[in-house]
Amino acid sequence: MNPPRRLLWALAVLAVLWVIVVPGRRGFFDVGVYHGAVRHWLDGGELYDYLRPGTWYGFTYPPFAAVLMTPLAPLPWHTVIAVSIVVNVIAGGLVIRWLVGPGLRPWLLVALLCVFLAPVRDTVSFGQVNLVLLALVWSDLRAGARTGVGIGVATAVKLTPGLFVVYLAVARRWRAFLVSLVTVAAATLLAAALSPAASRTFWTEALWNTGRVGDLAYVSNQSLRGVLARAGLPGWWWALAVLAVCALWTFRARRAAVAGDHVTGFALTGVATCLISPVTWVHHLVWLLPALCLAWRSGRARALVIAAYVLLCTSAVWLWADGGPSLAAVLGSNLYVWVALGLLAFLPIQPSVTETTDQPTNQDHPRTADALVA
Repeated sequence: MNPPRRLLWALAVLAVLWVIVVPGRRGFFDVGVYHGAVRHWLDGGELYDYLRPGTWYGFTYPPFAAVLMTPLAPLPWHTVIAVSIVVNVIAGGLVIRWLVGPGLRPWLLVALLCVFLAPVRDTVSFGQVNLVLLALVWSDLRAGARTGVGIGVATAVKLTPGLFVVYLAVARRWRAFLVSLVTVAAATLLAAALSPAASRTFWTEALWNTGRVGDLAYVSNQSLRGVLARAGLPGWWWALAVLAVCALWTFRARRAAVAGDHVTGFALTGVATCLISPVTWVHHLVWLLPALCLAWRSGRARALVIAAYVLLCTSAVWLWADGGPSLAAVLGSNLYVWVALGLLAFLPIQPSVTETTDQPTNQDHPRTADALVA
């Protein structure tokens, strides 16, 4: 269905006003960390010793991410900003195209709606890599024999997409699973060969130092760990919560795989990743975008989908940034976690017309997102 042109024009005007008027510009802080860290590294410094001037924030990703970011090093700052914006817009546009299917107007409608989402806005204005990783992972729904490469590269850049590697095993897509493992290993070994010192520091020190990332109890951390940290509960509660969520994800992801609905399987995996990661800043929640789109397309409980979308546009969690023991604070400061849990538990699974059982011959040829628009 093509949305009317007047609706698109109205949304375009509102989107421009939203970007200009609504607070939320983050000064491209994160891409500034990437830029400064790789310059420091290429100038002979230790990659994980770098801190952005005036802050306690340094490079937190594996060395392979720094290898990919080295082309930023010689660029002037404003060019780095421009490159970051262009790359994020392209990545986001590709993900929307894969979710929505052919047709310019449906693509424009979803793209304009995404402008209002706080995770998308923060990813672009921080200069983060979330949309790029999302595009890499979702490209594997269309990669054929190369399925697993995108997931492997994304996992080598940032460890949290590694749950998609596990999904391939849960779905018994063994070829793609092996491809993803080989890709992760090759990328990691390449980085180790180029910089043994940085690799040694990351895998033995930096990876385990959660203080490098930030305060786990900060309201922007919309993960299970953030919920429990704000409640002052010990770490073993988090371990139990992660086990429970992983059990639910395994059950639902396996059901999706058996039904041939790998699109929903990928969407569920993105949601679970946000929940079980120790740190899920609001800009990481772009991983919820596919699940929101699929929930809307299912035609079920659309009022709840609209409510979830509006909440993700409003940055409402910051109303409870000071925390406190009240029930309102517990519910309000974790709003996005409740949205993610709802999507994980209730996102509808759409059985494939041609693949309703787990047929090994079809395991590496899942339905693509384009099939959803048929």
